[in-house]
Amino acid sequence: MKKIEHIGIAVKNLETSNQLFEKLLGVAHYKIEEVLSEGVRTSFFKSGPNKIELLEATNEESPIAKYLKKKGEGVHHIAFAVDDIVSEIERLKKEGFVILNETPKKGADHKLVAFIHPKTANGVLVELCQEIKE
Repeated sequence: MKKIEHIGIAVKNLETSNQLFEKLLGVAHYKIEEVLSEGVRTSFFKSGPNKIELLEATNEESPIAKYLKKKGEGVHHIAFAVDDIVSEIERLKKEGFVILNETPKKGADHKLVAFIHPKTANGVLVELCQEIKE
C-alpha cells in the first residue's frame, strides 16, 4: 500500500456536512459525485496532501444508510492507495483477510475499489483504491 488515499465519513445530510467541513478545514469541497451502484453521494475535501470523503445515503438499502442506522454519523472507513488492486486483494487473502468484494468495482473519484471486512481488521472497514487508467 502506498499511502492513505482518504478517510470516509458517513453523514446524514451532505449539504449540512459540507458547510461544517468547509468551516473546519477552511476550504470548500472540490467535487460531489453519486455512485449509483452503492446508493451514495460523496463530497471530497483536500486538506494539505490528505482527502476527506463525506458519504450520504441515497436510498434506505445502501451500505451507508445501514451504517448510519447502526452506528450514526462518523468515520466509516479508511482508504489506502494501491498500484495493483487485484494483486493486493490476492496478497491480503493469503494473509487471512476477508475481502468483501473480490472483484474490484468502480467507486467515486475515478477509482477501482475493494473492501476488507472490518471483522478481520480490528473493526476497521478498509478500502483499497486504484486510480483507473485510461
